[in-house]
Amino acid sequence: MDTQEQEQRMGIFYAGFAYVLWGFLPIYWKLLNDILAYEILANRVFWSLLFILVFLVLSKKWGVFIQTFRGLAKKPRQLLALTAASLLISTNWFFYIWAVNTNQMVEASLGYYINPLVSVLLGMIFLKERLSKAQYISFVLAGIGVLILTISYGKFPWIAVTLAASFGLYGLAKKLIRVDSAIGLALETMVVMPIAIGYMAFLFYKGTNSFMSLSITTDLLLIGAGAATAVPLLYFSKGAQRIPLSMLGFLQYIAPTIMLILGIFVFHESFSKLHLLSFTFIWGALTLYSLSRTKLATGWHLKRKKGLEM
Repeated sequence: MDTQEQEQRMGIFYAGFAYVLWGFLPIYWKLLNDILAYEILANRVFWSLLFILVFLVLSKKWGVFIQTFRGLAKKPRQLLALTAASLLISTNWFFYIWAVNTNQMVEASLGYYINPLVSVLLGMIFLKERLSKAQYISFVLAGIGVLILTISYGKFPWIAVTLAASFGLYGLAKKLIRVDSAIGLALETMVVMPIAIGYMAFLFYKGTNSFMSLSITTDLLLIGAGAATAVPLLYFSKGAQRIPLSMLGFLQYIAPTIMLILGIFVFHESFSKLHLLSFTFIWGALTLYSLSRTKLATGWHLKRKKGLEM
């Protein structure tokens, strides 16, 4: 086995492991089911920042972090993008936790299924990226799926759309701030840290705080939210550096698939025939979209190889 193949296998393992962790993350939030999503989010931000700062010190990236922070402070456009990214990912985290703890995991999984298509749409609108015919057909199929789901619910699946849109816009904002994933997470959580600390202080003042008032188990789970947030992201970053984007595109469906299975078979959420029909259209759209990207990536690789051989 050559070094490149070994690197790719490690990349698949790292990225796949990250998506598996993200897929099972709802179980973690279910353990905090009795706590308001706002308080869980505040603790998630607070402990994530502490965890990632310790990681940066131990991994000898502290100097790079300080240098990046100072550099961003002198670039208003990137600073604005950082603020937007921070608010968007916080919004995504909140609605994700809230959806899981109000037994709407199936709809949350839908949000992460349609997220890649939303990202492509945003790229087309804001970055003037061109789409293939297969990708246009993917949008039509996904649109039919969402329409069926809307009719079956009797209301628009706003949780799914909010999750997909917030994460898609987050990815768009991140394109303007190209930094190491650990440093990026530290910077993003720093932006909303004052809000998180302010809310936690308000809860302590009112005497309605869950942290340090219920049980040691609850305290440890809230503290552990930092690691639960940072660890999958770090593994994802290690994997993404080693494998092609097309392969990463296939792996990203691991997380919502695990979420969907958990929602239906473990937490017994409703999944009717109309749900199945809707998801079938969306799965078809994603398959077509992924195949079109794989074909595009393969074509680019062959052209590049041919160019190098000339």
